[in-house]
Order: sequence, then C-alpha cells, then structure tokens
Amino acid sequence: MNIAVIGCGRWGSLITWYLDTLGHSLTLYGRQGSARMARFMATRQNDLLTLPPSISLTYDLHCVEDADVIVISIGAQGLQKLMEELRPYRIEGKTFVLCMKGLEMGTGRRLSEIARENLPGSCHVAVWLGPGHVQEFYHGIPNCMVIDSDEPEVKHALIAAFSGDLIRFYYGADLLGNEVGAAAKNVVGIAAGFLDGLGLTTLKGALMSRGTREVARLIHAMGGNELSAYGLCHLGDYEATVFSPFSHNRRFGQLFVEGKTFDKLAEGYYTVEALLTLGKAYHVELPICEAVHAALYEGVDPRTAIQNLMNRDLKGEWD
Repeated sequence: MNIAVIGCGRWGSLITWYLDTLGHSLTLYGRQGSARMARFMATRQNDLLTLPPSISLTYDLHCVEDADVIVISIGAQGLQKLMEELRPYRIEGKTFVLCMKGLEMGTGRRLSEIARENLPGSCHVAVWLGPGHVQEFYHGIPNCMVIDSDEPEVKHALIAAFSGDLIRFYYGADLLGNEVGAAAKNVVGIAAGFLDGLGLTTLKGALMSRGTREVARLIHAMGGNELSAYGLCHLGDYEATVFSPFSHNRRFGQLFVEGKTFDKLAEGYYTVEALLTLGKAYHVELPICEAVHAALYEGVDPRTAIQNLMNRDLKGEWD
C-alpha cells in the first residue's frame, strides 16, 4: 500500500517505521514549524527511533492525494481542524485510519464521528487502538491491538495488510465501544497517577475493577456493547496505562499530585471533560471521572477527591 501518515509524534513516527518494515510505501507528514519534524528532516531521528531512507518525509499535505491509506496520529482535539485543512485535496475513496485516542471536548464526539462528518461519503474510516508503547515496539516487544470500522471489508483489508510479528491484530466488533473505552482508559491512567503520587498504589486493583464497570455502563447507555470495556481497547490497555513508566497519563497524574509540570501530551486531561458531557447526556454516573475532573479543573485536592470516592454510598459489586 501507498500510505501517508499525518503526525510526526511518538505514535505517528512509530507507525511509519512499523509499516515500512512490512514493505509498504510510506510518507510521513509534519507541519512547518514542528520541532519534531525539523529534527526528522535533519537527522531522520527522534529520541526513540531512526527512520530508514525508504521513508519519505514532507511538510506538504498534498501527499494525501497519492496515498491509498491515510493514517492520522495527532492530538484528538486537533482532528476537526485537520479535517478542515484536508477539504481542498483530492481524497475521495481513500481509507482513513485514526490511530489516536480521545473524545472532543465540548461535544463528546467520537473521532470516527468527526471524520465521517467532514470527509466525502466515498471515504472509508477505521480506528487502530489498543495497548503498547513506542519504546517497547521499537525494541521488538510484541503486543496485541484492534482495528475496527463500520465497514467489515475495510477492517479485514487493513488487518491483512498491517499484521506482522510485532503486532497481532484483532477484528473490532463495536466501533462505538472501542472508541469510548480507548479514550476513557486515559482518564483511568491519570487516576492511577494520583494513587502513585499519594502512596495509594494498593488501590489500583479497585480502580481497574470499578473503572471498567463505570465505562461499561456508559458504553451500554450510548448503544454499544458493554463487553467492549473488558476488551483490548480499555481493560486490555490498563497495564500500559495504569502501571507502565512510559504512560503519559499515569505520569501526568503523579506529577500533578506532586505539584510538578508534565510537558508532554496527556490526552486524558481533555477526555475527562468530554466524558462528563456524555455522562450527563446519557444519564450515567461516572464517579471516577468526576473525581479526576474535580482535581484537574475544580481545585479539589487529589487526596480529597480520592477520599470522596471512598466515602460514597455503598454499592453492589456489579452496580
């Protein structure tokens, strides 16, 4: 396949490197003024990996016109703007793969919804989600991920083309549930960071159990399959999000408690706002999300936010 990857951050560059190893023709796009892209242009390296000469690098978004598949890996809050920037280009009939996790602040829109609302009707949309860290993939440590789409033939074609020894793909069966679950796990990651920073790591078991149940209720209320919360896109991603030293969201939560600044993207910071929007719209109580939001946006001390969770009315295990 001729593939254009939009986004030169840690995931965009890893995807580019990985798909090149499978023999596809790759072009990596980055914006003018991007320090990451400037470094790739000068050295073909970032702090994690080296891109081989077989990969084309460009500042020109026209590269999408020559691609069969366009993979997007940017911050979720920038997707609507990117969709608007793509409108002048000839992209009819192309397949777009969203390798990103999040929900739009203010609206709660899923990323596939944003893409569908902006792309020509002839375009195909899929998501590439699941656990894994760039540092581990680049050093040959394999993992399992999911590709999902409303079009079965699209996800089957992508999985056939993208599968290799490094990534075992599964066919997604619930686009809504997989997107919401993947986004929500970043909020759980921030909560896990709070626990680490407060010396309450033993509560991570409860966080994982109750967090999954909370997200399952929301997915069900939205019309998805609540079992998706227990799959690779949510619970299956907890090790990489709740425990790993490479997790941006966990690290952000820990440093927040410690009063320190985290200078990398922690998508859960934005997603928690969107999740509360969805919880209100679908009349679903989201206590963990509410506690994280209280700490991040309302000035509540994280320890108090956690204590308030512990002091809630008693519930049945499956409530």
